[in-house]
Amino acid sequence: MQVLQERTFCPVGSHEPERFRGRVIAATNRPLESLRGRGLFRDDFFYRLCTDIIEVPPLRQRLQEDPGELRHLLEHLLGNIMGDAGSVLADKVEAAIRRDVDAEYPWPGNVRELEQALRRILLTGGYAGSAQPRAKDLVENLVTGIETEALDAAGLLSGYCALLYESSANYEAVARQTNLDRRTVKKYVKQGQSMAGRGAGG
Repeated sequence: MQVLQERTFCPVGSHEPERFRGRVIAATNRPLESLRGRGLFRDDFFYRLCTDIIEVPPLRQRLQEDPGELRHLLEHLLGNIMGDAGSVLADKVEAAIRRDVDAEYPWPGNVRELEQALRRILLTGGYAGSAQPRAKDLVENLVTGIETEALDAAGLLSGYCALLYESSANYEAVARQTNLDRRTVKKYVKQGQSMAGRGAGG
């Protein structure tokens, strides 16, 4: 906090303060307003960091707002993987994605999933998308299970973990938010996804 507030610090082994001349960049994949509202992110810490806020929308939103974004991302990713030779494959990969992936597909893994999708297309010629249920389905099944009293504690936790994982695609992030270990989170996520696939009361 001293570095953020006063821009000074004491190096390890020294008692003489020095001026901090760097920049602090913080990032999160969780909604800050929600975290602050629940008391999980301190307001005083937020106001020390919020000089500039850059919001990067999820891939699904970027593609909905600008369909041409897909081509730019594919050319960039292919260039990273294959160098200049990758650009000639952009047409093939883009055509396969538009053929195989629904326009409303949520891309739960964001750009990381897109990179794996293009790798799979280069290897197999197609990409079916992730089999994970969408957040809307997870919420609806969770609410239905609560309203009909069809869920026990394990079912509630499974549904909640699956919903958190759908938005973050990261077991570690879910583990931190639920205060569970990663192995337990992974088990509950799989159970929650399975529950959503067959309906909460199934």
